[in-house]
Amino acid sequence: MPDTLLRRWIYAAKPGSWPKLLVPFAFGQALGTWNGLSLGALAVGAAFTVLDLLFIVFLNDWGDREVDAIKRRMFPGGCSPKTIPDGILPAHQLLFAGLGAGVLAALVGFAGGAWLGRGWLGVAALGCLGMFAAYSLPPVRLNYRGGGELLEMLGVGVALPCTHAYLQGGDATPPGASLIYGFALMGLASAIASGLSDERSDRRGGKRTFVTAWGNLAGRRAVEALAFLGACAWALAGLFDDAIPAFVGLLPAMVALGYVGAMLARSGAARTDAFGEQKHYKAALHHAIWRGAAAASMLLVGWNLWPTA
Repeated sequence: MPDTLLRRWIYAAKPGSWPKLLVPFAFGQALGTWNGLSLGALAVGAAFTVLDLLFIVFLNDWGDREVDAIKRRMFPGGCSPKTIPDGILPAHQLLFAGLGAGVLAALVGFAGGAWLGRGWLGVAALGCLGMFAAYSLPPVRLNYRGGGELLEMLGVGVALPCTHAYLQGGDATPPGASLIYGFALMGLASAIASGLSDERSDRRGGKRTFVTAWGNLAGRRAVEALAFLGACAWALAGLFDDAIPAFVGLLPAMVALGYVGAMLARSGAARTDAFGEQKHYKAALHHAIWRGAAAASMLLVGWNLWPTA
């Protein structure tokens, strides 16, 4: 348990989960470099991403506090301490901090759009924030009604990369945007996989996810199929999108497929309540997504900014 107030807030911010939004930030910004590199757009994007992250993690803990408490009672030794149920921070402080981060993120979107001449940036920022609100907060709470995984795919896999591409280059669907299809499929895989470790507690708490509806085995099979299809979509983008050279899609696909293989090797052991094996299984999936997307981002930046004359 964190022993100082600062460490409590750092723990609540969940820095280990930050790549889930930092990767779409980098990927979208890389797509936007078709029009050159704007350091101002990079700075605005980084500020929005950090505030969006805090908005999501704080309000997600607030929205899931009852289900988190159920999981801690069911598996006191099978999961890490939860911010609200374990008394790390009170619920009202997380609520106010999350709402404050969301307001600041929206202000960054509108102010950054005015500064950089991106007239739709503020609206896009509100859209990204609104997707999370619909995901986890009342009255919509799609993550409790079913459909939360699809909304997460649209938010993390499509809306964030397109927003950052627009911020950096002025076009939400720039050259190379075909790579987003694979990224979105992998985002859906990640969204489904996140429910594996919460299957029984989510079911008891009334949360309707893919895994609570269809079970652990079906969840793993869906994750594996989507991750494989996402890597294939990257390869196809490289082969058939004339706006980018083939290696920009093929190399990330190879990186991702290597980790998909590692994930498949772990699959049989990642059964219900096998929290340690599920952790390794999801780590391989995250490496497939994050390192594959990082490879695509570096290749895009290199290709777009390499001097041609």
